[in-house]
Order: sequence, then structure tokens, then C-alpha cells
Amino acid sequence: MKTIGMLGGMSWESTASYYKAINEGVKLALGGLHSAKICLYSVNFDEIEKLQHQGKWDETAVILSNAAKSVEAGGADFLLICTNTMHKVADEIQANLSIPIVHIADATASKLVADGVTKVGLLGTRFTMEQDFYKSRLINQFGIDVIVPTADDQTIVHNVIYDELCRGVIKAESRVQYVNIVNALFAQGAEAVILGCTEIALLIKQEDTHVPLYDTTEIHAAHAVALAIANDV
Repeated sequence: MKTIGMLGGMSWESTASYYKAINEGVKLALGGLHSAKICLYSVNFDEIEKLQHQGKWDETAVILSNAAKSVEAGGADFLLICTNTMHKVADEIQANLSIPIVHIADATASKLVADGVTKVGLLGTRFTMEQDFYKSRLINQFGIDVIVPTADDQTIVHNVIYDELCRGVIKAESRVQYVNIVNALFAQGAEAVILGCTEIALLIKQEDTHVPLYDTTEIHAAHAVALAIANDV
């Protein structure tokens, strides 16, 4: 079994979901007392969040690259960056490593393509929804059309992530808002919606809407499990 490297803590709430999903995936596949071999570095998200909102992405890249090098030194065979937003600096982190990064957008897009989805809605932090680092990868490398919420709805999605979900706060009224936004994307032609922030699945589940949801945490974790146990099954 390969060792899965995890760069987490962004936020720790969703990193806990990763850890659980990966170990459950290994147990399901291999049975018995099997669990995942994991090397995890969890950063202090307060530092990262401040730099994000100040636009100091180069500084975040330095912090995360140093953390990733520690994960590699700990014996990881590949790395998961356990957050969608910080894939903005994935190339900078990869430049400092000799092990590969398993890109969250690639894992998600591969599943979308396998399912025949060609137009998708994207929820995430404002950075992920507004900027091109994530959307362009889906469009240019996988041929998937991407639509995002209106500016007002993006504000709702972003604020709920940082003010509630990253703090472990789950509100029914926020769930209603998110479902309404998902439905609006569906009405604009989205065949499915990507939960493109690893905390969003803490708030909304597939049973909350008829629109197909793609949980990036679950997909990323499952992809890591498949890579880790490829020679064990």
C-alpha cells in the first residue's frame, strides 16, 4: 500500500472528512483491520485565510510548499492538497516536490466525464468561482462548460464557507440558501453542480436536492484510495 500525503487544515473541519473517507475507503476495499497509510501536515488556517484575503498568494505558496516538503520527507508517495482554493498555487507547490500532486479538479473532472456531464455549475470560495485557475482546467483539459452563481449568490456562498462552515457552524437557513443557488444553476443549464469547496458537503447533501452534486472531498479521497491500494487488490 502506498502512503497518502495530506496537506490539510484548510479547514480542519473538512480535513477530518478526508481522513474518515480515506480510511473507510481502504477498509471497504481490503476488509479486516486495514486502514490507510497517511502522512498528514495540518497548517494553521488563520495564517492562510488572512493571506488569501490580502491577495498574498505567493506567501501562501511558500507556507504550503514547506509543509508539503515535510509530507514528502515523511514518506508520502503522492500528495493531496485538501482544499479546492489552494490549488491556485498547486504548480508552485509541485515545483518544490519530487512526488506528484493529485489535483482535485482533475479527479472531479474525470468523474464528470465518465458520467457524461458536459455543463456543470461550480460552488466554492469567491476565489474559486471568480478566478480561472480552477474553471479553466475543467474547460481546457476536459471540455466541460462551467457556470457560476450571480455576484450576490457568490457572496452568500463565500461568506457561509468562512463565517460558518470553517468554524463548524451548520445553519438550516444557509442550507436553504445553498439549495436555492444550486437550483438556480440547474435552471441555467447545469447538468450537475460541483461542491468545489471541501467544506460545502458539511452543509448540503444529495438528499437536499434533485440536482446531481459532485462532492470534491469524497471524489478526491476515493481517487487517493484507488491509487494507494492499486497493487493490493
